[in-house]
Amino acid sequence: MVKIRTLLFFVFMPAFLFAVHSSEHLKQLKKVLKVNAADSIKNTKSVQFQFGSLQKSSKGTIIKNALIYDSKLGYGFDFNTSSNVKINSTSFSIARPTYFSVQLPEGNYQIEVVIGNADKPSNVTIKAESRRLMIDQLSIQKGKQVTKTFNVNIRNPKISDNLNVILKDREKDIFDWDDKLTLEFLGEVAVQSIKITLKNNLTVVYLAGDSTVTDQDVEPWASWGQFITNYFDDSVVVANYAYSGAALSSFKAGNRLKKILSKIKKGDYLFVEFGHNDEKIKGPGNGPWESYSVLLTEFAQSARDKGAIAILVTPTQRRFFNENGTLKETHGEFPDAMRTVAQKNNIALIDITKMTTELYEAWGDETSRKAFVQYPAHAFPGQEKALDDNTHFNSFGANEIALCVLKGIRELDIPVKKQIKEEIPKYNPKQPNFISSWTLPMSDRFEISKPDGN
Repeated sequence: MVKIRTLLFFVFMPAFLFAVHSSEHLKQLKKVLKVNAADSIKNTKSVQFQFGSLQKSSKGTIIKNALIYDSKLGYGFDFNTSSNVKINSTSFSIARPTYFSVQLPEGNYQIEVVIGNADKPSNVTIKAESRRLMIDQLSIQKGKQVTKTFNVNIRNPKISDNLNVILKDREKDIFDWDDKLTLEFLGEVAVQSIKITLKNNLTVVYLAGDSTVTDQDVEPWASWGQFITNYFDDSVVVANYAYSGAALSSFKAGNRLKKILSKIKKGDYLFVEFGHNDEKIKGPGNGPWESYSVLLTEFAQSARDKGAIAILVTPTQRRFFNENGTLKETHGEFPDAMRTVAQKNNIALIDITKMTTELYEAWGDETSRKAFVQYPAHAFPGQEKALDDNTHFNSFGANEIALCVLKGIRELDIPVKKQIKEEIPKYNPKQPNFISSWTLPMSDRFEISKPDGN
């Protein structure tokens, strides 16, 4: 299939000309060019932005115009979305999904966002980097002001002077591996300020996996790793190193395990979910009871050697049904091999294969389609053929898998279960949610061609 990547932005207006010719912008530009956001973080560990034409606060940088992101400036509204922005007296609002980026060094950051409007109610969704869900449709009454905090992992491919993570070509354009923090705002937005603080004492949940785990950069594709971010409290940050098409062997060969091990510390977690692509590796020494089991043991023990806690996660099921309404088993002996590795080595295990079997069978053949990337032709601009994928999830389906993972965490004797937000209800895959209640706004960036792997 021909790869088509599109930005659904209606206007690519000459906002840059407006901004550059604004005298206020010129004054601000001259001032901040001396020290950009990345330098500020290095020197003070924190940077703050106040939005509004009448802002007079001395807390950080005041933004009175919809500034276009510039690498020399170090911040601004990004990816041709500045024309969506209206700067009000004490906040900014948007006409369409909008990105705000800040150039930052690698690290874990706590983001504090002050939201609210004196004149009308707000309903705000915030995603970070490659569509990691951070705030889900937060409703705020007219005249009210709410402060929300969440954590974001920022990383780059560098491991040492002579060693880097090997990125796939399609990864080189995604937000997860660039040199900045990108926040996406959706809905009825009224953002007054954004404060970004470097945090070195967070519990880090590292994810190693394939396309069913990774941060899918564009709609309508999604994975559980980019939704579980919304369910932990502000003492946890998720660092998702999974990528589409990965097997245990390619993950290791691409230096991703080395990158994780260069960062992971005592009390952190490494979640390991592989199987979909490992099943396709043939030849002597490969298979569930040989290379797969050996590498699972190595990944888990490497994390343990650093004082971290390893969690093995069996692969999500593919959506293939028997005529009697039960699910076909397409992973062969790989889930059993992982279960055996976990039992033999006393490694914590979350059985997502079992839970997704229960989940899909509870929905049934037809209803379960709504959790996957299955859309008729012309559902998205430029989409000439129907999308019919039985492996990769849409946002609704990915969120249901994230809830299954949370259920698994809660059933294990590990400290991170106490760091799940108190308000998150318990989940039963035999009694799942339905897409009729799913209202999360879609991002504007989409891609027709499916992720690598199956």
